[in-house]
Amino acid sequence: MPHPKLLRLAQNAVQRALDKLPPEIRAAANECMVSYEDSGDSMSDDETLAEDLLGLLEGCNRLDPPPISPDDMPRIRLFLDNLWDCSDHDERTFRKEVRITFLHELGHYLGWDEEQIAAIGLG
Repeated sequence: MPHPKLLRLAQNAVQRALDKLPPEIRAAANECMVSYEDSGDSMSDDETLAEDLLGLLEGCNRLDPPPISPDDMPRIRLFLDNLWDCSDHDERTFRKEVRITFLHELGHYLGWDEEQIAAIGLG
């Protein structure tokens, strides 16, 4: 379970990022759930993720057919402990890293590949 202070900072950073998006992108972003977790919180025995992973899009993206099962529902996972470590425990840097990671994963949800995401400065 993420530290309450980090959770609050991350939720505020994501909301500020959403507020700055154009309306059509914001509407698309609202279709995708965001979860705030620590890197080991909800991993199953068969799930192996990089220890320093900051964020992850799971489920389908907007270019895929509509989801047919709960596992297909789009969701962005933000790993707050790793983001905190990556930011050297600095709140301002943490908020920036959360915003960048959220927007990066949102780009994947919109169907963009790594090159397209890097082209807009989120790679």
